Amino acid sequence: MHLTIVNFFKKTVPGHIFRGKRRLVKPVSKRAMETLTREYERQEQIMLLLRHPYLTQEQSAGHAKELQKREKLVAQWTDAQTLSKMKPHVTIEERLNQLKIKEAWD
Repeated sequence: MHLTIVNFFKKTVPGHIFRGKRRLVKPVSKRAMETLTREYERQEQIMLLLRHPYLTQEQSAGHAKELQKREKLVAQWTDAQTLSKMKPHVTIEERLNQLKIKEAWD
């Protein structure tokens, strides 16, 4: 009974709380502002690292040649594996070939 009376006089927003014309708008807190500033600073640090790479173009020219050989070998092996498991391609012409009796249309 007491909970019903408390809820009856409670001022709330009709419908969904955070959508619509009469929505509840959260006030901006100091903690939220600090979190947003930290997030912007973190993104700026990441962008700085991306703008100034560790290696120059000349230094990074051939460092991945050995990796490409290994990747090509693995790709060939996986292609062979998948092709051996797959059924051969069948065209519609091969499927309907049994319906051909004679070619004479006249």
